[in-house]
Amino acid sequence: MTDAVLAPSASRAGANPWVVAAAVVVPTFMEVLDTTIAVVALRYIAGGLSATVDDGEWVITSYLAANAIILPITGWLIARLGRRNYFLLSIAAFTLASGLCGMASGLGELILFRVIQGLAGGGLQPSSQGVLLDAFPVERQGMAMTLFGLAALIAPIVGPTLGGWITDSYSWRWVFWINVPAGLLALGACAVTLRDPDYLVEQRAVLRRRPFSFDGVGLSLLVVVVVCWEVTLSKGQEWDWLGDPFWRVQTLAIAFGVGLAGLIVWELRHPNPVVNLRPLRERNFAACCVIIFGAFAVLYAASTSLPALLQSLFGYDALHAGLVMSPAGFSAIVAMAFVGRALGHRVDARWLIAAGLLTMAAGNYWMSQMNLDISPGQAIWPRVVLVLGLAMCFAPANVAAYLYTPVALRGAAVGLLSLLRNEGGSVGTSLAQTAQQRREQLHSLRLGEGLDPFNPAARAFLDQAARPFLQQSGDPVAAQQQALQTLANLRQQQASALAYFDVFWLLAAVMAALVFAVLLMKRSVAEKGAQIGTE
Repeated sequence: MTDAVLAPSASRAGANPWVVAAAVVVPTFMEVLDTTIAVVALRYIAGGLSATVDDGEWVITSYLAANAIILPITGWLIARLGRRNYFLLSIAAFTLASGLCGMASGLGELILFRVIQGLAGGGLQPSSQGVLLDAFPVERQGMAMTLFGLAALIAPIVGPTLGGWITDSYSWRWVFWINVPAGLLALGACAVTLRDPDYLVEQRAVLRRRPFSFDGVGLSLLVVVVVCWEVTLSKGQEWDWLGDPFWRVQTLAIAFGVGLAGLIVWELRHPNPVVNLRPLRERNFAACCVIIFGAFAVLYAASTSLPALLQSLFGYDALHAGLVMSPAGFSAIVAMAFVGRALGHRVDARWLIAAGLLTMAAGNYWMSQMNLDISPGQAIWPRVVLVLGLAMCFAPANVAAYLYTPVALRGAAVGLLSLLRNEGGSVGTSLAQTAQQRREQLHSLRLGEGLDPFNPAARAFLDQAARPFLQQSGDPVAAQQQALQTLANLRQQQASALAYFDVFWLLAAVMAALVFAVLLMKRSVAEKGAQIGTE
């Protein structure tokens, strides 16, 4: 399969690149936004459709799985349909599916429409990235990736805030309907401004003269791998992972392992693979894949853990928890502007990536040092530092990833990196939930070891806590029981808080360890950009 989706040396349409950038960033923002905007509305969605909260999680899982399936074959679809046609088709289908999601009358309907929405939206990220790289000259591709980063970073950050506000003020259905006017606007703007560059037109003409060829076996294996992976991550903790008595997780794990091995062997031998793994041979690209995967895993893990902490232990509602998260978006904008300028002045991308990873580690470590007596401002600033670090390393990692990748493999590289970025979010969310629940059990047991009648401090607390209950009821036995319940609630609250702080500490350690991946990379500066398109 031909995968040349990105070729910065190709001729460009006459449209102003800034106009093109504005047109393609909107649908990308919409697609990424939908990975997080519905998270805070899950309870409302489940209640509105008469489903359980656990079943409501399929609204998120189905979207991510559909995204992951379509991302690796985006290069194949673009080469045969044309990038402009595919991009417009994706926006139209995404907008239609969003409207249908808001109209769903049952959970089954909503999940079906979310799958369609995910399949339509999955190709928007790599397509818009390709458009930006073709629209801007080589020496300004750092700025192009900065623009792409604004959409890819700001969307998941503002998603919980926007979703909480919409759900509290209107209805959960508007979480999906908000895409409709934005999608129609983006569809019209892209229809007017986008044109396929000459190399894609020629490529499409060549493919039309060849017999139709499609890697159906590779796509089937990919679907098996992605579905098993996403369902295991989503339901693993609920089903007790490998301790599942019904062998659901074990079956999925076996199917995933066999499918992944078969996919790798098949795709490496197939002349036109649907998932081209060959870009991973390039050292810079492989290192950036690891960095982006880990960075987005940490972002999503922190983005789900912090609002859960605020809602469960501090009593915040969805809107106010989102408001704590939203100021970090401003730090991302500032950092992206700085990073784009630094890349334009030939700063080695490796040092920006390393600085960003260490900043993310510092933000997570700061959150691990919080306690239950903090004010909202003390939760905002660690989050600001975390997102600042991600913004510092995102654009440089995207520039360095494609710097040494041959043109013929660059389309496959975009699909793989986009896939790993999305899957990093899934892994981070699952990792955070599992670690929090396991550590909460551990801390609850450890705290309970010393809470016995022979502990003077526990005895004094129970005596003091029983007094107001005794005054209210006049029943000493009932007062003692209520005091014991108060102590149990406090123990559980403290155990839950310690578990969340342990998760943040783990995320800080992951980010610090990722710095070693930077050591594997080759020099990545703007001067090297002259080689793009010639290798």
